[in-house]
Amino acid sequence: MAKMEVLFEKCEGCGLCITACPKKIVSIQKEKRNRLGHFTAQCTDQEACIGCAMCAMMCPECAIRIEK
Repeated sequence: MAKMEVLFEKCEGCGLCITACPKKIVSIQKEKRNRLGHFTAQCTDQEACIGCAMCAMMCPECAIRIEK
Protein backbone atom coordinates (compact mmCIF):
# COMPACT_ATOMS: atom_id res chain seq x y z
CA MET A 1 0.00 0.00 0.00
CA ALA A 2 1.36 3.39 -0.99
CA LYS A 3 1.68 6.16 1.55
CA MET A 4 2.05 9.90 0.97
CA GLU A 5 4.33 11.64 3.46
CA VAL A 6 4.54 15.44 3.65
CA LEU A 7 7.76 16.87 5.07
CA PHE A 8 6.05 19.28 7.45
CA GLU A 9 8.83 21.87 7.77
CA LYS A 10 9.56 22.00 4.01
CA CYS A 11 5.96 22.35 2.77
CA GLU A 12 4.93 25.89 1.84
CA GLY A 13 1.26 25.05 1.34
CA CYS A 14 1.23 26.22 -2.29
CA GLY A 15 -1.51 23.74 -3.25
CA LEU A 16 0.04 22.43 -6.47
CA CYS A 17 -0.17 18.91 -5.10
CA ILE A 18 -3.92 19.29 -4.64
CA THR A 19 -4.50 19.92 -8.32
CA ALA A 20 -2.12 17.11 -9.35
CA CYS A 21 -3.78 14.32 -7.37
CA PRO A 22 -5.98 12.17 -9.62
CA LYS A 23 -7.82 10.73 -6.59
CA LYS A 24 -8.51 14.20 -5.09
CA ILE A 25 -7.30 13.13 -1.63
CA VAL A 26 -4.83 15.96 -0.94
CA SER A 27 -5.79 19.12 0.94
CA ILE A 28 -4.22 21.90 3.00
CA GLN A 29 -4.66 21.29 6.71
CA LYS A 30 -5.62 24.27 8.87
CA GLU A 31 -4.75 22.96 12.35
CA LYS A 32 -1.04 23.71 12.66
CA ARG A 33 1.50 25.98 10.96
CA ASN A 34 5.11 24.94 10.38
CA ARG A 35 8.00 27.12 11.56
CA LEU A 36 7.80 29.15 8.33
CA GLY A 37 4.19 29.99 9.17
CA HIS A 38 2.59 27.88 6.45
CA PHE A 39 -0.34 25.51 6.71
CA THR A 40 0.80 22.33 5.01
CA ALA A 41 -0.53 19.69 2.63
CA GLN A 42 -1.96 16.43 3.89
CA CYS A 43 -3.40 13.24 2.48
CA THR A 44 -7.01 12.90 3.58
CA ASP A 45 -7.32 9.19 2.73
CA GLN A 46 -4.12 7.10 2.78
CA GLU A 47 -6.11 3.98 1.84
CA ALA A 48 -7.15 5.60 -1.45
CA CYS A 49 -3.61 6.68 -2.40
CA ILE A 50 -2.43 4.80 -5.49
CA GLY A 51 1.21 5.91 -5.19
CA CYS A 52 1.29 7.66 -8.56
CA ALA A 53 3.60 10.38 -7.14
CA MET A 54 1.98 13.16 -9.16
CA CYS A 55 1.80 15.25 -5.97
CA ALA A 56 5.52 14.76 -5.35
CA MET A 57 6.42 15.63 -8.94
CA MET A 58 4.47 18.90 -8.75
CA CYS A 59 5.97 20.01 -5.42
CA PRO A 60 8.49 22.82 -6.02
CA GLU A 61 9.95 22.32 -2.53
CA CYS A 62 10.36 18.51 -2.81
CA ALA A 63 8.34 18.26 0.39
CA ILE A 64 6.39 15.11 -0.52
CA ARG A 65 7.56 11.51 -0.47
CA ILE A 66 5.69 8.43 -1.63
CA GLU A 67 6.52 5.22 0.16
CA LYS A 68 5.34 1.90 -1.24
